[in-house]
Amino acid sequence: MRPRPPKPGAKRIATEAVHGGPDFAELARLGLDPATILDFSTNVNPFHRPSARLREVLAGVPPHLHPDPRALELRQALADLLGIGLEKILAGNGSGELIWLTALAFLRVGDRALIVGPTYDEYARAVRLMGAVPHHCLGRAEAGYHVAPGDVARALADVRPRVVFVCNPNNPTGQSHPLGAVRAWSEARRDALFVVDESYWEFGPREGTAIDLGADNVLVLRSMTKAHGLAGLRLGFGVGHAAVVEAMRRAAPPWSVNAPAQAAGVVVMAERERLAQSLSELARAKPSLVDGLASLGRAPLPSATHFFLVHVGDGAATREALLRRGILVRDCASFGLPEFIRLSTQTQDANARLLATIKEIC
Repeated sequence: MRPRPPKPGAKRIATEAVHGGPDFAELARLGLDPATILDFSTNVNPFHRPSARLREVLAGVPPHLHPDPRALELRQALADLLGIGLEKILAGNGSGELIWLTALAFLRVGDRALIVGPTYDEYARAVRLMGAVPHHCLGRAEAGYHVAPGDVARALADVRPRVVFVCNPNNPTGQSHPLGAVRAWSEARRDALFVVDESYWEFGPREGTAIDLGADNVLVLRSMTKAHGLAGLRLGFGVGHAAVVEAMRRAAPPWSVNAPAQAAGVVVMAERERLAQSLSELARAKPSLVDGLASLGRAPLPSATHFFLVHVGDGAATREALLRRGILVRDCASFGLPEFIRLSTQTQDANARLLATIKEIC
């Protein structure tokens, strides 16, 4: 007897998500030791390492006890920091889970979703699984793939979406949308839920956050692992109207945020000075990497963050050539940009090795 076929939406998504970070099966096939790889493919802060306090707290988390399913202590710390009500905050297993929960709670078969890009493919994957239809508003090559606010406004009128995904600052371009534009879009389509993914907010200009809009139809997603250098602990949170947050909470699996992640989140929220110092170090490391790439004829596209796009002609081939030399970069085919790689600023020594290797192979 043949197994029952999956729902139609499952056939419309890629067989596997594409993310930064090492593929351990690939490293094994190439005979590479994961511990020796220089990783430029992820956007995690390389200058922020766990504090002694964080290590102490994590060591004291009892592994035999269930985590708090509502993450009350973590959410209260966030509520105090942001100055908002507890009922407006939902903790998640990374911002990735929150993207899927949004789709699960708000998208029906046949609904339209607008995705401002080129951007993270996980938005479209979640939309397709729900049987909804993704529509894209894409930036133009001549504008460095930045999307003009007027283009988004026209797409909103044409598509009439139920959900809109806006990554701000955007991954992979590193460019930011003005907060005033986000406000205008959300006011123009009051019947749509605007999901503003601010996972990289700490790395951008920080001139404002969509949280401050206080709009009923705006849901803001944040990562708690990238800026704090905690990629191994999946943790994020969403901020929105209480009814939106409650719908997502009901759609979430039980205990999706584990106990170590909750404990870590409480600690890092209190370590703002350490975060600011590491972000300053990261900002100081970026210019020499950008200048070095430009001197090799590989000037990155403009970016407000520590990561950026570099045109190489064949992103997949360049990625493989670098990986064989122990350096991992992000091939941007999954963003619809196969001629580019994405690089994330690392330490000065790592940046120097990358530049020397690019000079060698290019």
